[in-house]
Amino acid sequence: MTAEDLSKSGLGPESSIGGNTGSGAAEPSGLKSDWNTRIDALRQQEADLKRSIADLQTTYNRLTQDQFQKIQADIGRMVQQGTADLEQRKRSLQQEIETLERRQERIRAEMRTTFAGASQDLAVRVQGFKDYLVGSLQDLSVAAEQLDLAPASRSSAAPEMQSRGRDRTRAAAEPAPAEPAFAANAFQDQTERIRSLLDQYRMRPDYYGPLWQLRRTFEPIHAERVSNWFFAQGGRGAVKSMGSRLQNVLVASAALSILYALYGNRLRTLVLSNSPERLGEWRRGLQDCLGISRADFGTGQGVMLFDAPEPLAQRAERITADNGLPFIVVDEAESVISLALLQFPLWLAFAPDPMNPAAEYDYF
Repeated sequence: MTAEDLSKSGLGPESSIGGNTGSGAAEPSGLKSDWNTRIDALRQQEADLKRSIADLQTTYNRLTQDQFQKIQADIGRMVQQGTADLEQRKRSLQQEIETLERRQERIRAEMRTTFAGASQDLAVRVQGFKDYLVGSLQDLSVAAEQLDLAPASRSSAAPEMQSRGRDRTRAAAEPAPAEPAFAANAFQDQTERIRSLLDQYRMRPDYYGPLWQLRRTFEPIHAERVSNWFFAQGGRGAVKSMGSRLQNVLVASAALSILYALYGNRLRTLVLSNSPERLGEWRRGLQDCLGISRADFGTGQGVMLFDAPEPLAQRAERITADNGLPFIVVDEAESVISLALLQFPLWLAFAPDPMNPAAEYDYF
């Protein structure tokens, strides 16, 4: 085929090239425009999305801040309300306590002024007097058993009186028993024994020890009182009251226990107080501190109770005449000490403390 044929058929080089060139140039330009439009649309959507996200974030922050403030306000109101309720309850409780305290004071005042309140005091007095009365009756029965009630003839009376006179003369001629001495310089063996017993009572108390041994807790202040009475006062003098009859009984019991360890059955303890109630307290206190019983109280026994100094002095004289050793204990309720008691070698008096008077009724 010739070039002319080709030209006629439209397949010539020029026509082919010309046609291809025009179609190729139009197609890329349309695609580019389409893609640009799509890109702009996507960018617009992206910008719209970012604005929506920003708006949502702003809204979220605003809502969160509002809720947080609201929660804070609710918590503050709850705390204030709870505090107000607690304050109200506190005031109510304080008012109730004050009311109860006033009622308590009123009841105590009524107990002190009515028979119901005084009945306890009366019972204490009756019990103390009962103890004293029972002990006195026992003493009286023992003394009655020792009396010779058979009538004596006149002919035998004179020899008896002569015999008594000879006995008195012989007793006066015989040397009297040596009085105990507790000065720090004398009787070194007794001094060591006394200090040993004081240390034992204070550091190794025996609450179930033998009779006449101290069975109570013994503090350094008690040991100081007893040691001063032995070594500074020589077993004869007054010591300052402990402020309580119970504590005074404890001090006297320690001194009595030591003296009993030194002199045994020769020792006789005579307690002086001006009322049966106080003597009842001394009886119970000594029983508790020394483990003794009611049988150890009475005429001629280990402990004797007196409410007046005259009969006590007479009894102490008879004990001394029988080669016994009287130990006199004077309660702090005694305002003065009879001169008749000062002649004996062993006496312990409790001097009242005006700043701390003893209670009237204390019990173990």
